[in-house]
Amino acid sequence: MEAIRKQASKLREQVARQQQAVMKQFGGGYGADGAFSDEAEMQQHSKLEKLYISTRAAKHFQRDVVRGVEGYIVTGSKQVEIGNKLCEDGKKYGTENTCTSGNTLSKAALSFAKARSIMEKERGNLLKALGTQVAEPLRAMVMGAPLEDARHLAQRYDRVRQEAEAQAIEVSKRQMKLRETSGNSDMISRLEAAESKLHELKSNMGVLGKEAVAAMTAVEAQQQRLTMQRLIALVESERNYHQRVLQILDQLEREMVSERQRIDGAPPPVVESSMPPPPAYEEVNGIFMRSPTVAELVETVEYFLAEAIQSYRAESETELNLSAGDYIVVRKVSNNGWAEGECRGKAGWFPYDYIEKRERVLASKVAQVF
Repeated sequence: MEAIRKQASKLREQVARQQQAVMKQFGGGYGADGAFSDEAEMQQHSKLEKLYISTRAAKHFQRDVVRGVEGYIVTGSKQVEIGNKLCEDGKKYGTENTCTSGNTLSKAALSFAKARSIMEKERGNLLKALGTQVAEPLRAMVMGAPLEDARHLAQRYDRVRQEAEAQAIEVSKRQMKLRETSGNSDMISRLEAAESKLHELKSNMGVLGKEAVAAMTAVEAQQQRLTMQRLIALVESERNYHQRVLQILDQLEREMVSERQRIDGAPPPVVESSMPPPPAYEEVNGIFMRSPTVAELVETVEYFLAEAIQSYRAESETELNLSAGDYIVVRKVSNNGWAEGECRGKAGWFPYDYIEKRERVLASKVAQVF
């Protein structure tokens, strides 16, 4: 459509120049003073054409911005929904986790969920700002009355100008006929009527042209100003959003890194043994031997030699320190996983799983027991 309009405009200008040449050749009264030989009118027409093209291009750009922002809002709303679901999952894990080795990950999950929730609120605020501060004002201007009114004025001016062109040709023809024939009152009257109509069209064309140029100029200035303001608002809204999100992420990262460093630098956790404590040494050696609890607890066995397959550190005076490779004379074995014996001249309790029975032992190893 734009190419067709430009071509039509060029054709009209060519026709106007040809008309001027014909009228000058035949000495018509509308040569230098004709409808389209007026330099001011030609400049006005050219300016109106440029304004029409400029305002149309700005309108299309405004519409593209509105469509882009609306698409961004739709996509962003879906991202907010996904982000909020992620917040719920993190919060659920953080509150319901029953990890036995610590709650470090639970704390991290809660911190992440909290930070993500704040970020999604910021995203929602951004989407709202883009809708109210960018899309709505631009959409209102694209669909607004000022632009349509100015375009209607320009179209009216264009129609009147075409009528004036046709009327100028009619006046030129009547002038030529009047020269070729002996003039009569009827022909003179028709020529005067045609000239009067042409004069009226020229007058209307001049008024409409000025009004259209003024209206289109005002619309163009408003388009440029408003579009620039909305673009600045868009950039500021996005910048503020990203700055806020960056602050949230920086704070979250500091918290997580600090917690990780604390865990990495802490001594390894002490794993509490689920094994019950060994029976009291005095009980096993006869003070409370008649107690049914002790009778059930301790099983008397024949002495045997055993080798420690791993080290054991005594945690009370009734227990015996063992080193891997030590040989022990085992004298008693309890039903709760403990054994009692002697090694290197000392006696005490130790976990039965830390030893293995040996049928044959070198004499040198036996000597170490005592």
